Amino acid sequence: MGENLSIVTISLLLLLASTNAVQVFDIKSYGGQPNADITQALTKAWTAACAVAGSKVVISTGTYKLGVVTLLGPCKGAIEFNLQGTLEAPSDVASFQGKDFWVSFERIDSLTVSGGGVFDGKGQTAWQKNNCNQEYNCKILPTNIRFDFLTNSIVRDIQSKDSKFFHINVLGCKSLQIQHVTITAPGNSPNTDGIHIGRSSSITITDANIGTGDDCISIGDGTQDVTINQVTCGPGHGISVGSLGKYQNEQPVSGIRVIGGTLSSTENGVRIKTWPASPPGIASDIHFENIIMNNVANPILIDQGYCPNSQCSTKSPSKVKISNVSFKNIRGTSSTKEAVKLICSNGVPCQQVVVADIDLVYKGAGGSATSSCVNVKPAISGKQNPPACTTKQ
Repeated sequence: MGENLSIVTISLLLLLASTNAVQVFDIKSYGGQPNADITQALTKAWTAACAVAGSKVVISTGTYKLGVVTLLGPCKGAIEFNLQGTLEAPSDVASFQGKDFWVSFERIDSLTVSGGGVFDGKGQTAWQKNNCNQEYNCKILPTNIRFDFLTNSIVRDIQSKDSKFFHINVLGCKSLQIQHVTITAPGNSPNTDGIHIGRSSSITITDANIGTGDDCISIGDGTQDVTINQVTCGPGHGISVGSLGKYQNEQPVSGIRVIGGTLSSTENGVRIKTWPASPPGIASDIHFENIIMNNVANPILIDQGYCPNSQCSTKSPSKVKISNVSFKNIRGTSSTKEAVKLICSNGVPCQQVVVADIDLVYKGAGGSATSSCVNVKPAISGKQNPPACTTKQ
């Protein structure tokens, strides 16, 4: 009886294991080959994989051409997109037919994107057509990868290269982990934010290496509960909350934590930026701590008069209310003399701002580092180099 029970148990376990096995959908089975366009092959493989419970779409090593694709859910179960090779986007913006993305993952629960592969956006030609530094409402070029309305998902060990616009755009996601991603573009590539997050919650970014031509990470409106841990940034414009207040009916931003990491030779360090003459808004519970700055301009910055290239009216103050913000244990070197700038709105001054244990050294001409505070009275503690709030604006 015992022997028969053992056989039955083993058979049941084997049946369960086979039932839970992940089914692999290799694009080569759908006609996808290296050095060729795999748009149709990938679309077919995704559709088939999405229709079963527990699946993996595989793009093995090699270089592949890929047109605009939307990889759409919901799927029957957990699904993995495993990219081991390099995907190349069309160079010509016209081939996107007005779409503002290249690869979009949309409305999926339990998605994993992995494999160590590369999304090469071929952005060099498109950057020359970017006029966002001149036009307030400029034409948006295609983002490399969009993650829209995902839940309980993981993005890890992938690379994004030379996107035409943002590299990774996260919108409407809940419980998304981004781990060990690498993002690269030249420092002069316009509007190539590394990771932009909007209207999402419970997002973690860990051990990312980002060098690009705009913010390494930017936080848009409606974003809550974000942890950014041990990110390496440079070149780029730093790690930014905002810009906020450009549009009507923006949703509050709260629960943002940037912990650890190193910024090198960036145009800004850690900052919060809002447009002047803005509609009312809220940015609260935002904390930056244990961060190293290497030759960074504006290492610590609140800028409530953010108005690049004079594209807006500065006559009216920002109405975005900033509160419960801290900058703690931030150290290294500043490439600008004014290392700490807290420039808050005279319409809604900042409240509950903490500055603690700051050690930023300026090695240029004109003396030691300085700091300035406008429309804010921060709580000061620990080491203060430069001395807090010493420069009058």
